[in-house]
Amino acid sequence: MQDITLILLGAGSASRFKLPPKKQWLWSGNEPLWLKVTNDFQTIHRFENTIIVSSKDDIQSMSNFGEFTFVEGGSTRQDSLRNALEKVVTPFVLVSDIARCCLDREMIERVILAKKNRGCVVPTLNPVDTLYLKDIPISREDVKIIQTPQLSCTNTLKEALETKQEFTDDSSAIASQGGEIIFVEGSTKAHKLTTVDDLSKLPCLKPPSKRALTGFGIDIHPFEDGKKMMLCGVEIDSPFGFKAHSDGDVAIHALIDALLGAGGLGDIGEFYPDTSDEYKGINSSELLKDTVRRLSDFGYVIGNIDMTIIAQTPKLLNYKKEMRFNLANLLNLTPNLVNIKATTAERLGWIGRKEGVAVETVATLYYYDWRE
Repeated sequence: MQDITLILLGAGSASRFKLPPKKQWLWSGNEPLWLKVTNDFQTIHRFENTIIVSSKDDIQSMSNFGEFTFVEGGSTRQDSLRNALEKVVTPFVLVSDIARCCLDREMIERVILAKKNRGCVVPTLNPVDTLYLKDIPISREDVKIIQTPQLSCTNTLKEALETKQEFTDDSSAIASQGGEIIFVEGSTKAHKLTTVDDLSKLPCLKPPSKRALTGFGIDIHPFEDGKKMMLCGVEIDSPFGFKAHSDGDVAIHALIDALLGAGGLGDIGEFYPDTSDEYKGINSSELLKDTVRRLSDFGYVIGNIDMTIIAQTPKLLNYKKEMRFNLANLLNLTPNLVNIKATTAERLGWIGRKEGVAVETVATLYYYDWRE
C-alpha cells in the first residue's frame, strides 16, 4: 500500500485571472490545466489516491475525464482542504494547488523524501530583493518564500485545521499547533498561475490544440393545445405549443445537446433535469445562456451551428431569419455562423400527421486560445 494521498486544490473563483475560461480550464494541447497537472503528478510518484477539489459545476464535467476522487470545495481554501481530508486514509498527504502547474520532479522528490511523522515538509525559495515590513527594512536571511506541494502527516494536519482561525497554507496551520516544519529547497519552475501575466512564466504549457470538436443533438416534442409555441427563442403564431417540462423549445433543446456533446459534457438532462421544479416552465433561452456560460468557463469557443427543423406544421419560412438572428445573439456569434433549415416530413409518420416537431443540430467547438 502506498502511504501518500495527493490532494489538488482548484475550487477558487480565480477573480484575479480576468480571462473567459476559469484558469483550471485553460487548455494545454488536448488537456485542461487541471488534468495536465493531475497526470504530471502521476508520472512523478505513485499515490494511493488522487483527490481533486473543485466546484460542483466543474466536478460534474471533470468526472468525464478520468477516474479520480472528486470533492466539492468550500468557501475558503481551508474549508476545501478539510472536505478533502475526510477522504484521506493514508498516513501522509501531499497538497498542491492546480494553479502551480509546472512541476519540478526533483523538488517534489525532495519533499517526499523528507516526510516525517507529525511534521510538514515545505519547499521554499530565498528572496533576492530588499524587503520592508511596513516602513522598516528586514533581513532577507530571516524570510522564506513558501511554495506547494507540501507534505504533511495526515492526522497532524487534520488536528491543526480544527480551528476557526484561517491559514493560507498547511505549514502555517501545523506550525500554530507546535508541529515541526521541515524546509527543503523549492524551485523557480513552480510558479503559480494567478494573473494573465503569469502565463508567460509557465513554459510547460503547450498551445491549445486547434482540433475542431463536433457535437450532434436531437430533440422531439409533441404538441399541446393552448400552449405558446417557442422555437429558437422566437414565439411562433400557432394554436398549440410543445408538451414539455419547460417551455418546450425543441430547437434550443437540440442545440444545447449538440453543444454539450461537442465538449464531451453529457446531455441536457444531466444539467437541467425535467424532474426539477427549478426548470418547470422555464424559458429555454435561459438554459442556452447558462450552457454558453459553462462552455466559456470550461475553455471552449463556439464555432458554428447547423440546425434542421422537421415540421409538417407550422410553416416556418417567415420565421427563419428571426430565429437565426436570435440564436446568434444568444450564442455571441455572427448570424452567418448560425444556419437554420426547415423541412417537412412529406406527410409521413407522426410528424407528417402533425403530432409534433423534431429538430437535429450539429455544433462545433474550439479550445480557447489563451495566447491571444
